[in-house]
Amino acid sequence: MWSVFVLIFIALCLGLAAWLIFLWAVRSGQFDDMEGPKYRMLDDEEDRTGRD
Repeated sequence: MWSVFVLIFIALCLGLAAWLIFLWAVRSGQFDDMEGPKYRMLDDEEDRTGRD
């Protein structure tokens, strides 16, 4: 029975950690531009590393 309580506690701690990381990502602007990457993928500009 003791191991069930330990596993529940560990699961709750991991869930809380995942929630805090998600909140940090939202507040730091990781999800601000959801439209830009799909249009950058279609951009036909030359390679920006300087090679021809």
